Amino acid sequence: MANIFDQDLPRTPANYRALSPLDFIERSASVYPDYPAVVYGPREGGLRLNWAQLYARTRQLASALAREGIGKGDTVAVMLPNTPPMVEAHFGVPMCGAVLNTLNTRLDAATIAYMLDHGQARAVLVDSEYAQVMQQALQLRESTEPILVIDVVDPYFQGEGGMIGRQTYAEFVDGGDAGYEWQLPADEWDAIALNYTSGTTGKPKGVVYHHRGACLNALSNILEWDMPKHAVYLWTLPMFHCNGWCFPWVVAARAGVNVCLRKVEVQAMAQAIIEHGVTHYCGAPIVHSMLVNADEDLKAKLPRGVCAMVAGAAPPAAMIEGMERMGFALTHVYGLTETYGPAAVCAQHAPWQDLDIQERAQRNARQGVRYHLQGGVQVIDPQTMRPVPPDGQTMGEIMFRGNITMKGYLKNARATEESLAGGWFHTGDLAVCEPDGYVRIKDRSKDIIISGGENISSIEIEDVLYRHPAVQAAAVVARPDERWGEAPHAYVELRPGAQASAEELAAHCRQYLAGFKIPRYFSFTELPKTSTGKIQKFALRQQAREAAAD
Repeated sequence: MANIFDQDLPRTPANYRALSPLDFIERSASVYPDYPAVVYGPREGGLRLNWAQLYARTRQLASALAREGIGKGDTVAVMLPNTPPMVEAHFGVPMCGAVLNTLNTRLDAATIAYMLDHGQARAVLVDSEYAQVMQQALQLRESTEPILVIDVVDPYFQGEGGMIGRQTYAEFVDGGDAGYEWQLPADEWDAIALNYTSGTTGKPKGVVYHHRGACLNALSNILEWDMPKHAVYLWTLPMFHCNGWCFPWVVAARAGVNVCLRKVEVQAMAQAIIEHGVTHYCGAPIVHSMLVNADEDLKAKLPRGVCAMVAGAAPPAAMIEGMERMGFALTHVYGLTETYGPAAVCAQHAPWQDLDIQERAQRNARQGVRYHLQGGVQVIDPQTMRPVPPDGQTMGEIMFRGNITMKGYLKNARATEESLAGGWFHTGDLAVCEPDGYVRIKDRSKDIIISGGENISSIEIEDVLYRHPAVQAAAVVARPDERWGEAPHAYVELRPGAQASAEELAAHCRQYLAGFKIPRYFSFTELPKTSTGKIQKFALRQQAREAAAD
């Protein structure tokens, strides 16, 4: 028998509209047309766009792509830094129904070629700085399907570049219709973006986002940050990384200001914060540490009250303390490419402010609780698929479920099925659930060090190393050891001008760690990092294996 609430109550355009972040730019352009939307370049003579102008340009881009026959289900790749065309692509590409594939600007030609082929890109927008590697990638492609190549010429790029496309981005967009009548997706489950994982253990996997998830993650970001209207957002986080954690759509929803930054350097960051009144920015710990470790005279000029969001690794106490001294408010979030970037947050409580810095840092370094619009995040025993007890001791795997989880991996049914088994997305991160329900990562499953039969968390050792005043960055990996099977090998990057010896750091660790957890090996070096600031542990594991073999 039919439910009475399903009878004669149809879904119509009057009472149902697909969720999509594309709605955000239309509203901001309508309600706040003259408010600033994009700032780029020097104060005098730089590029400035208001919301009406930005909306018109995104419609022109969508129109130009549509005229090339690009539409629903087609992939448009972009290889761009955090410049205005990258902001425009986040709206213009999906406006014509296409799927945006943001390419990591530090990738090699062979990897780019693979992604272009795997994603079946119909067009690619490429900044002049990356023309050479893109040209090599196009030559390495196995597919014979043609790709429309558009050159994005940035007047503020200082360096050797190139032109490899049919026309420039400016010419291409100018040929589009600013009145283009774009449509929302018929189904909010339609793909909006394609993001590739790092591929450190094989071919990169293509993570597919849908309009619904992009919309809800953007709204969750606003809720977690209490982000006000007309916030001024500095682009320190690469937009190619999980679509900038969905912040191109966040800024549009708040009719904020996109302060574009081509290259993340401490002087440029500080200058932008001061000149444009930046209120919010995101990044990996290394990005925030750049400001913490900046010249004191420069830091003295920074305004207080700037909101900073950190992810990628637990923020060490020294960084949290440094941010507090600058008057910056730090929010720790957690997620993966498969969860649109952050989908959990270490929601803070007022009483934490009364704790000493070390205990406060330990609280703030946790991965926390689910985002508002995510269905759930739990620590689950992967064998039984039951939640572990909230005792802070029992290990399990962090798993997500809900709206802010990928559709799956492109053309990889097996990996999709495995990663979403049991109705949860399996992250591969090992963690505990603490008594207050907050999740705390102990390690990646592949980063646990098994020494003499004992499991050692590399993150636990790293947290201790970060407490040493000379340490700027640290990473601990397993090194093969004849006696113990594996032993901790610490790779340490010291602060500029600081000095420390292996013996000194070992003695420091001995104050906080059991003897078997103290690193047996130390190396002092600049740590290899990804373009988003994450330390590349796979490279360090290889170095440790080679060192052991020698």
